[in-house]
Formats: sequence, C-alpha cells, structure tokens
Amino acid sequence: MKTNRIHLRPWRPDDAETLFRYASDPDVGPRAGWKPHESLLESEAIIATVFNNATTWAIALNDTDEAIGAIGYGESCDCALPALPGEQIVGYWVAKPYWNRGFCTEALRLIIDHCFNEEGMQSLICGHFIDNPASGRVMEKCGFVPTGETAIDPSLYCGVDRPIRVLRITRQQLCKPL
Repeated sequence: MKTNRIHLRPWRPDDAETLFRYASDPDVGPRAGWKPHESLLESEAIIATVFNNATTWAIALNDTDEAIGAIGYGESCDCALPALPGEQIVGYWVAKPYWNRGFCTEALRLIIDHCFNEEGMQSLICGHFIDNPASGRVMEKCGFVPTGETAIDPSLYCGVDRPIRVLRITRQQLCKPL
C-alpha cells in the first residue's frame, strides 16, 4: 500500500529506536489512548507483540523508509466502541513532527481501500477522544461519519472520563453517486 509520500509496511526490529524517539513524546500516545514509551526495551517489546500481526503497519516515508507512525485494524472485542458484528476497529497515530501534514489521511485512505477492496469488509468503525479533534477531522476527510454515539474505554491510557466520539464508514457510503 503506497501513495506518493508514504507506504505501509510491517514493523521491523530495527525500527525500535525510531519508535522510541517518537512514542516517548508525551504529546503523542495519550492522544491515541496509550502511555508514552519509557524505554527502548518497551518499544522493542511493542514491535514484537502489539505490532507483530498481519493488520498493523508502520507508516513509512517513501524517501527514507523511516517509520513515522502506525496504522491498523482489529477485532472490536478489545475496545469499548459499539462495533457491529464482524466490524473492525481502525486506529492510527503519527509522530509529532508529521502532524498536520496529511500523512494520517493518506494512510487511512490506504487502509479503507484495503479493507473494502481487498478484504471485502462492509464497514469500519473508529473513534477519537473528544479532546483530540484533529484525529476526528482525519476520519471525516476519509469519509467516516459520526454515529452520534460516544464511548468511554477505561482500559485506554487516560481513558477514564475521556469520551470517545464514534464514527463509521460503510461500503455503501463509498459507492454512492455524487
């Protein structure tokens, strides 16, 4: 999966130092619901476990292959979002030096295309903390529509009493004529 600026690729062990540099920033993880990384060993462990699956990718720059963020989707049973049966949850983050430059929008569009056209999915769900409206703007640019629901997921870092705005996109929404 590739655009003119980025490609999505599996995480590699040699990404650990870069991951730690970006994921230890206290402004990055809490916006997505996870605590900042505290050590290089923690980043290595995240690559070996959380990121080690067929539906999580590094968002990498085409020019350098540097991982600048992560994107993926997974089963809805691990999160408090009100997913439909079989619906996957999409999540992403990008390093602070790359905020507000369209990288998340490009990556999310690649995932939407992959899920609907390669995997045959009918819908996807995602959410963002209400205090992180920039993430919601990315979702809406990519066609996700607010459901009117909010969720609270106390399992997420800083998740207690932080409402999550829920959005969904369906295959039918993408196929509607203009």
